[in-house]
Amino acid sequence: MEVARALLVAVSMAVVLLLVQCGFSAQAHVIYSSRMIHRFSDEMKALRVSREGHTVEDWPEQGSLGYLHRLIKRDVERQKMNVGSQHQLLFPSAGSKTMSGGNELGWLHYTWIAIGMPSVSFLVALDTGSDLLWLPCDCVQCAPLSDSDQNEYNPSHSNTSKSITCSHQLCELGPTCQNPKQPCPYTVKYASTDTSSSGSLVEDILHLASDGVNASNTYVRAPVIIGCGRSQSGGYLDGIAPDGVLGLGLGEVSIPTLLAKSGVTKNAFSLCFGEAGSGNIYFGDQGPPTQKTTPFLPIDGKYIAYIIGVEKVCISTTCLDETNFIAQFDSGTTFTSLPDDIYKAVVKEFDKQANATRVDFEDLPFEYCYKSSLQELPDTPLVTIKFAVNNSFVVRDPLFLINDSQGGVAGFCLAIQSSPYEMGLIGQNFMQGYRLAFNRENLTLGWSRSKCQPLKDEKASGSNANATSPISLPTTEQQRTPNAQAVAPAVAGRTPSKSSATLILSNSSCFLWNLLPFLLLLLFHQSPSLHLCKY
Repeated sequence: MEVARALLVAVSMAVVLLLVQCGFSAQAHVIYSSRMIHRFSDEMKALRVSREGHTVEDWPEQGSLGYLHRLIKRDVERQKMNVGSQHQLLFPSAGSKTMSGGNELGWLHYTWIAIGMPSVSFLVALDTGSDLLWLPCDCVQCAPLSDSDQNEYNPSHSNTSKSITCSHQLCELGPTCQNPKQPCPYTVKYASTDTSSSGSLVEDILHLASDGVNASNTYVRAPVIIGCGRSQSGGYLDGIAPDGVLGLGLGEVSIPTLLAKSGVTKNAFSLCFGEAGSGNIYFGDQGPPTQKTTPFLPIDGKYIAYIIGVEKVCISTTCLDETNFIAQFDSGTTFTSLPDDIYKAVVKEFDKQANATRVDFEDLPFEYCYKSSLQELPDTPLVTIKFAVNNSFVVRDPLFLINDSQGGVAGFCLAIQSSPYEMGLIGQNFMQGYRLAFNRENLTLGWSRSKCQPLKDEKASGSNANATSPISLPTTEQQRTPNAQAVAPAVAGRTPSKSSATLILSNSSCFLWNLLPFLLLLLFHQSPSLHLCKY
C-alpha cells in the first residue's frame, strides 16, 4: 500500500508538471513515456526490501502456482472493485416484503418505503406499467391514507427535498411552463377509466438496504424523483392506492432507472408474488442462472414498456393455432386480458376441457364461470403461455374462486377478460408463484418457480437517519441512453423523452480522463472493497 501511495504521489506530481508545461507550450509536440513495472517482478521485490528494511518472505516465484494464485486473486479483487455496488441487491429499508390488498375484484401488491429526512413511510402499490413514484402530497383531492395516524408527504417538512423546476432535464412538461424556474408539473393517466394523478415533481431521498456483502448493516440513501400528488381521480379516490404508486417502468424517472444510472445497482429488478399473497422486491436482481427468459419487444423501434411476444396459448396439452399476440407484463393490472379473438379461442377450449357446469354469478366481470358442489376446487385444465424458443410459462392460478357462506367453494371463474385492443395485458393473477426478473440491461423477462421467500436473511428494520447519501441523481450525460433503440418515456404518460445534451470535454480534460484509470488503479491498489454507507 505504501508503494502504491508513493507511486500515486509521483504520478500526480507528473500530471501537474505536464499540465503546466502544456499550458505554456500549447503548440509543442511532446512525447511522454513511462516504464511499467510488474507488481511481482524482481525489481518491485527489491524496491519493497529497500523500503521496508527486511526480506520479503512471501514473494511468489514467477510461473509457480503461488504466483498464478496471486494473479487470479488480484483479478477477482479488481473485478469486485470495478463493479462495486452494482453487485448488491437493494430493497426498501423496512424490508423486501410485499403484500397483496384490495377488494375481491381489484387487488394490487404493495410494499413499505421510507422517504425524506426525517423519513415518512408509505404503503405504495407496485406498478410495472408506469414510471413515476408519486405520493399523496399537499392534498387537494386525495383518498384517505391507509393508516389514519400516517402523514401525507410534505416536501417542506423534509430536510433533503429539492424542487424540480421546468428547466430540469427530467421535466417532460417543461415546454408547457410559462417560467422555466417554476415547479415542474406532471400528470399521469392510467388505463383504468378516468384514473390519474397530478401535481409537481420533487427530488428527495429513498431509504434502501443492501443484500450484498455485509448487507445486514449497509444502508443507502438514494436521491430519486417523486411526484407530489396533490390531485388524484378515478380508482385512486376509491382507495386502490391511497398511499401512492411506485412506478417500475422503463422511463427515465422510474426508480430502477435512477438507481442503475447512478451506479448503485445493476439495471434490473425482480418481483415475486407468492400464492399466499406475500412476496418480495429486489432492485439489481437479474434472476437465477436456471431461469427461463423471453425478450422484451420494441414498439416503433423504442422500448417503452415490458412487452413480450406470445407464440401460442395452450389449454392442458392442446396448443391453439393462431393465438400469437403481444402482451405487456403489468403488475398494476389485477386480471389478465387478451385480444378478443385470442380470448374467444382460449375460453372456448377451456370450457371444452373444464368438465364442469357453467353458471352465471352476478356482479362478476368474468364470462366463463362454473359451479362446484365440492368443498374444494375440482381439477381444472392448465393454462400455459408459450414464448419464443419454446419457453413455457405455466399459469399457477388462472382461476377466481367463489366461496359459499360456510367457507367452501361454491364455484370458480376463468379470470381472463376480453380486450378490444391488439395488445394483451398479463396481470397479477398470472404472475403468482414466480420470481420475475425484469432485466432492463439485456431487455429480457426471466421467470422461475419460487415460494417468494427473502433471498437472504434481512435484518434491516428501518432507515438510518445518520446515513449519508453515496450517490446523486444521474447527470444529464448519464440520462442519455447508449442504445438509440432503447429510448424510454420520461413520465408515465408514455411520451418519448427529449435528447439530453452531450458532454464535451476539453483537451486538458481528456488528458486527465485518460489518466484516471491509471490513477485509480494506484489509489485502490490492495485496498479493501468499499461498501455504501456501511455502519
